[in-house]
Amino acid sequence: MVETAGMPEGNGIGGTAGAIVVTGATGNVGRALVRMLSEAGASVTALARTVTATDVPADVRAASADLAEPAGLRAAFGGAEALFLLVAGEDPHGVLAEAKSAGIRRVVLLSSQGAGTRPEAYGHPRLFEEAVKESGLDWTILRSGGMATNAFAWAESIRARREAAAPFGDVGLPFVDPEDVAAVAASALLGDDHLGGTYVLTGPAPTTPRERAAAIAAALGEPVRFTEQTEREAREMMSRFMPPPAVEGTLAILGAPTEEEQRPSPDVEHVLKRAPGSFADWAARNAPAFR
Repeated sequence: MVETAGMPEGNGIGGTAGAIVVTGATGNVGRALVRMLSEAGASVTALARTVTATDVPADVRAASADLAEPAGLRAAFGGAEALFLLVAGEDPHGVLAEAKSAGIRRVVLLSSQGAGTRPEAYGHPRLFEEAVKESGLDWTILRSGGMATNAFAWAESIRARREAAAPFGDVGLPFVDPEDVAAVAASALLGDDHLGGTYVLTGPAPTTPRERAAAIAAALGEPVRFTEQTEREAREMMSRFMPPPAVEGTLAILGAPTEEEQRPSPDVEHVLKRAPGSFADWAARNAPAFR
């Protein structure tokens, strides 16, 4: 549920803004956000650790820099008025100090729903949220639930064997389409309706891993066999690319979500004035990745 500080009603994507820096510009949310801002006529700098002009629309500036090294952000931030910020690196105060020094006046932070529901396990996003609120900049915080693009972890096994595996096969969560996250971010960057707001972004209804595998199968027009992993198997797999606290926090949400984590949030519809996209919609749009 949205928390606000004197925030008026939203009215979807619209408004105007000065130059905008998008961090994580080659990721699932960042890439969509760069496209949306460019289409809206904004002046955009697409920032990622590795990004070239071929990765972004023709009218977008590409800048390679690392949020883990705030001093290296100065050139990319120069001339910008707004910043879309990921939770990355360990020094949010340093990043925001560079932003203020460059003249940036607004920051939209992509955080995690867990920062609100499990603050003890999601200390990293909480640190970023606190830094943003203390920065003196205008701010909006987006707490995203699990994203539909997590299903890309199945892409190789579905392409090769038409198989998908996950733990807690019948536990449902309202996964959100990253396109909707990007659209909410664009609205917050381009207008003033969402200043001081903290939004929880989810899809329209809970879906289970088994149901998500079935939705991909329907999009492909071919059966996909679902295998339920044990918690131990899932922990071993996640530990290959996630730090231990993130693994345990993720497994806790996947296996024993709170009522709030399972309940769809109204915030996407509040901002965009339309219902959020379903997982089935996402699967149909991304079926080529699983063929």
